[in-house]
Amino acid sequence: LCCNVVDEFIFACARAGVPLVPGYHGNDQAPEVLLREARKVGFPILVKAALGGGGKGMKIADSEAEFEDALESAQREALSSFGDQRVLLERYVGRPRHIEVQVFADSHGNVVHLFERDCSVQRRHQKI
Repeated sequence: LCCNVVDEFIFACARAGVPLVPGYHGNDQAPEVLLREARKVGFPILVKAALGGGGKGMKIADSEAEFEDALESAQREALSSFGDQRVLLERYVGRPRHIEVQVFADSHGNVVHLFERDCSVQRRHQKI
């Protein structure tokens, strides 16, 4: 369920020309498939809980040698925290900028945005 919603969002962003971090958001969670996809994306890679939030279930593998441990750790934490061990893979970006824009719309066509907010300062993957 989650991965399908994420896939739809990712595909919509790609169609709109939004630059995306390379990754794997597929439903096949076999360890050998995830390793193959990690190799395609390249290291370092971020293993993220599919249903995650708040930095839980996020592990970095700097090399292929670290991938299995990062995967197993992320899956354990995801299962414990969210009841689901599915993961996503994304190229790890060491010093990212995290900018958010809040947009509200109603069924009458009224739309307003609340400008941008720099959320780059984070502690343990939590916005400060």
